[in-house]
Amino acid sequence: MAVGLLTLSIHLPRCASLKEKRGRVKPILARLHREFNISAAEIDRQDAWQETVIACAVVSNDRDHIQRILAEVSRYIERSWPDEQIWDQEIEIL
Repeated sequence: MAVGLLTLSIHLPRCASLKEKRGRVKPILARLHREFNISAAEIDRQDAWQETVIACAVVSNDRDHIQRILAEVSRYIERSWPDEQIWDQEIEIL
């Protein structure tokens, strides 16, 4: 069994308040869970208006499957929310 972790640092250029940021981040997390059946949460930069760090986790017995899913998550965010910019991403497989 393997666990995959994707950490994304995302810039939200049009957010002008924490309330607006929450309104953008919550739907992203919900859609990731629904579309990919993964766990996703905001793990850092909660007090920054225009930045967030999201972590996504996958458990599987196939490391290649984990790699494909997490790579697709990153591409999905870029396609679905073109205003948000992924500054950094890291995939770990444990």
